[in-house]
Amino acid sequence: MAETILCPHCLSRVEVGKEQCPFCDKPLVNSNPPGTLPFAALLGRRYTVGRHIATDGEGILYAAVENTGGVRVMLKEYFPVTLSEGRGPDGCVVPKEGREVLFKTTRMDFADLYRSVMRITPATGLAAVLDVLEENDTVYAVLEQVSGETLAHYLTAHPRCMTPAEARSMLQPVMEGVAALHKAGLVHRGVSPANILLAAGGSARLCGYGTLGLRTAGSELKSQLYDGYSAPEQYSPAEFEGRYTDVYGLAAVFYRLVTGQAPVSAVQRKVSDSLLAAQEVEPGVPGYLSNVLEAALALAPGDRLQNVPELMGALTSQRAAESLTRPEPPAPRDGRISAKSLFAGSLVVILVLFLLLMWSILDRNAPAAESQPASTPPASSEPAQIKTIPDFVGLTFLQVNTDPEYSAGYRFDIVSQEYSSEYGNGVIISQEPEAGTTTSEEKKTISLVVSKGPEMVEMPNIVGFTRESAEKELTDNHIKASFFLQENNGDYASNCVVYTDVEPGTFIDVNKTIVNVYIAKERVVYDPPAATEPPAE
Repeated sequence: MAETILCPHCLSRVEVGKEQCPFCDKPLVNSNPPGTLPFAALLGRRYTVGRHIATDGEGILYAAVENTGGVRVMLKEYFPVTLSEGRGPDGCVVPKEGREVLFKTTRMDFADLYRSVMRITPATGLAAVLDVLEENDTVYAVLEQVSGETLAHYLTAHPRCMTPAEARSMLQPVMEGVAALHKAGLVHRGVSPANILLAAGGSARLCGYGTLGLRTAGSELKSQLYDGYSAPEQYSPAEFEGRYTDVYGLAAVFYRLVTGQAPVSAVQRKVSDSLLAAQEVEPGVPGYLSNVLEAALALAPGDRLQNVPELMGALTSQRAAESLTRPEPPAPRDGRISAKSLFAGSLVVILVLFLLLMWSILDRNAPAAESQPASTPPASSEPAQIKTIPDFVGLTFLQVNTDPEYSAGYRFDIVSQEYSSEYGNGVIISQEPEAGTTTSEEKKTISLVVSKGPEMVEMPNIVGFTRESAEKELTDNHIKASFFLQENNGDYASNCVVYTDVEPGTFIDVNKTIVNVYIAKERVVYDPPAATEPPAE
């Protein structure tokens, strides 16, 4: 029986290889750009490739059809332009020479991301990932096709400012979706109007998933950042990104909705922070909400609202709701001081000077007193409560930052992220102050070092390399090795790698694994002794 596809135009079943659909008469010949998957190609024996939609630094997006149910979907193909040579005659994606290991590593990151999202979707406010498949030496993510328009297109057509209530209502499902991502240990890093879809029914969903490399400037991938919405830490590969990165993006979108303009780019703000408070841009924004957005858009991650529930709570609290009906009066903006205030201030200064003068006179006339210990200041009517800081090491950052028992009394600041063979990804390695330290601060800041998990790299194939070349290749991949000499009867090239005890292509923990490398000695060829003639009789 001939293999069939669904016509991308009319969804009728057609034999593979037909150049024209017999039902709608539209062409099935390849019309996609060179280097992309051909139009009407069959993928995974289940999906018919449609038209090419877009290309970014991570891959290529296609319209497609699921052949069994006749459902229109989208396909995201992992095809990083910085790491890929192109597509071979068999359709396989070919990595650039010398970039094979990095290509495979980032491909694994891509697959892990979309499989993780698939496990939590469909969920409120998130575009669903329906399937993940491997073919053509790369990975494909199958995404639902949401009918509607992006928030970016909507704002272009509707330039008016929204009320805070309208903005909250629109973004509520998106914030819930981002919170679901964070609960699963994921960070979106691309929250912006371009990645928010407004479905036909009016609900909003977040799409545009991307790996860390795609959303970080200076990474191995061609980055995709959103001016005004990407957080400051995304512009430096040396800075750690966390849930607060998405808080910045959500707050930036909210700022755009209620003020009519996007925040100043983080790159510009890091040079000279000229971001105006939301209320300064749009006086109708209540003062409290303006302060919330300012806190969520702080340049330093440690100064920012740390998670989405914190942001949602601030935007929907009773105080915020009341501010919508009783807006706080804006502070004077011209810097002038009233005559009444000046007169009152002068009286205070005169009174203070008089009291100081009287104290000086009395002190000179008073008899010298014996040295007495300083009196104990009166105790506060409500003395500060002393508490002992718990041990957070071994817990995940997600646990401590979402547990009300901890988040109510502490603010957590990730100061660095390190590879660790002992602790898994997201687990706290160390804390400052240490566990057992006492504090009276109502909400003490705890500085954390968080694990990135073990540093896993792919074992390269170094068989045939000279010892010097093998050492360099392993060092470049941060792999530790021990070298041993192998007897050589002439079968091997001298001073070259014969074999390793770790198979090429195996992913290893570089901090726990030492690879044994066997090097051929100089060739030793044993010639049989020459035959001797028997002695003459």
